[in-house]
Amino acid sequence: MPSISKRADGRWRARYRDDAGHEHAKHFVRKVDGQLWLDGVTAAVVTGTYVAPNAGRMTFREYAERWRAVQVHRPSTAVHVERMLRRHAYPTFGSRPLSSILPTDVQAWVRRLESDLSASTIGVAHSIVSSVLRAAVRDRRIVANPCDGSRLPKVERSRVVPPTTEQMAALRDAMPAELKALVVLAAGTGLRQGECLGVTIDRLDFLRRTVTVDRQLMTLPGHPPHHAPPKTPASVRTVPLPGVVGDALAAHLADHPRDDLVFTLAGKPITRQAFGHLWRPVVAAAGLPVGTGFHALRHYYASLLIRHGESVKTVQARLGHASAVETLDTYSHMWPDSDDRTREAVDSVFGQTGALDTREAQ
Repeated sequence: MPSISKRADGRWRARYRDDAGHEHAKHFVRKVDGQLWLDGVTAAVVTGTYVAPNAGRMTFREYAERWRAVQVHRPSTAVHVERMLRRHAYPTFGSRPLSSILPTDVQAWVRRLESDLSASTIGVAHSIVSSVLRAAVRDRRIVANPCDGSRLPKVERSRVVPPTTEQMAALRDAMPAELKALVVLAAGTGLRQGECLGVTIDRLDFLRRTVTVDRQLMTLPGHPPHHAPPKTPASVRTVPLPGVVGDALAAHLADHPRDDLVFTLAGKPITRQAFGHLWRPVVAAAGLPVGTGFHALRHYYASLLIRHGESVKTVQARLGHASAVETLDTYSHMWPDSDDRTREAVDSVFGQTGALDTREAQ
């Protein structure tokens, strides 16, 4: 039971034992202050928010590493989380006890990151740190998450501007001979980079003119490239293979016979790092803006579908988006304005019947 006793020096000693039997004590000048402290502890126990005074002494790095070890992350996500913590969180919070991290400390950290990182990257780093500290709250190591209420830099979403057909042709022509068909495949099916690099002969059906996407080529530090599940369950799909793409793949396989992977470099799987070194000079040679990524081919494919009147759900299915919301967030500006279509729809019906012709009504 909690108790308060007066010491020989005139101060008041308040103490209690936690569920583990450990005694905690604090000294006060006034008895009433000691009683208020004990009342607060009792209330925290009753409401389930009690945190032992020593629980927050563990450093952020030590707790974060324990947290990482038990997370159910995809391999690529696990690598990304480790890198973000190591590069951006540990230099500031790594050696700090959990209980010493204040909301103002987090806000100051966000402010410092603004000088080096984009708003979106800061948001990702903050969300990871917040996840670690949220787990610490659930484990009763800290009372509250100091990341709550942080003001983050606004992420300015820029409109996707797909490359032109002429630019796609320039990219294809600038690629090495053994990878020209890779550009055609990506631009003609919308497959992601890892999905394209992971396509194998048995996933191509030239008779039905389809390509099955149920895995991607994954590159992790310290490991050779290997097949892994695609980005999300929605990414598993069967994509129609247009004639021009099928012809390009058939010609590619005739010139570069393969037993497994359709695309290789020097007979070996293509890592993301190796492809990046190859891609950047190709972009420059094709005259595209610096920073144009392989994802631009996916945007080009989406723009073709939208231009030819495909619905949101069809574009979503072809691209393997998890939801139509994701598709609309990215490409809504590409769909034609509906104002004229609305006018034409009403005029085409009422204009033919004359049902709402006010001149006839008079």
